[in-house]
Amino acid sequence: MGTELDLWALVAHATLPVQGVLTILVLASLLSWAVIFDRLRVMRRARREADAFEQRFWSSGDLSTLYQALERDDQRPTGMAAVFVAGFREFARLRQHGGDPMAVVQGTQRSMRVALSREMDRLETSLPFLATVGSTSPYVGLFGTVWGIMHAFHALGNQSQATLAAVAPGISEALVATAIGLFAAIPAVVAYNRFGADVERLENRYNDFLEEFSVLLQRQLHT
Repeated sequence: MGTELDLWALVAHATLPVQGVLTILVLASLLSWAVIFDRLRVMRRARREADAFEQRFWSSGDLSTLYQALERDDQRPTGMAAVFVAGFREFARLRQHGGDPMAVVQGTQRSMRVALSREMDRLETSLPFLATVGSTSPYVGLFGTVWGIMHAFHALGNQSQATLAAVAPGISEALVATAIGLFAAIPAVVAYNRFGADVERLENRYNDFLEEFSVLLQRQLHT
């Protein structure tokens, strides 16, 4: 409890520029945690939906029936289902026009890759913010520390006797900014790396499905 009171006292006695830096860092930390919890929810849901759709896809006897069921769904398909819907819709349209089989497959793949790109954009939403917080927060905190130390030494110059006891409180107040900067940066960096790896794994799954689905469509064209 004493350390907690000392920390608040250091913040309360810091100069206005240092308090401003601390406010910015605390807000950045709160926002980054909000993003972290949101991305955790989105990634878990994306993995569950991918598992469920793969099971549904490979157990379905008729792709047309599966497509119609997804089209009738009240919610817009996301993830792997969105790639499937975009691909099958384009496949049916091109096949109806009686195009060259190779052109039909290539057009279907282009449509699926556009849908895949959109899904990746959705999954990567707010990740740049985490990267920004993780890379800039230590420097923002360092700015507050440098400013506080400059202020402490400037105040020391006005005293007749320069002692460590006279300058230590000001330096301690300034160093809080560096600590808060690291407190904001470390979770953001860890989360960014974790979510980046999750997005990459999901993208690989989507790409694998895209290739397997393309092979199935090619077989349908030659039957």
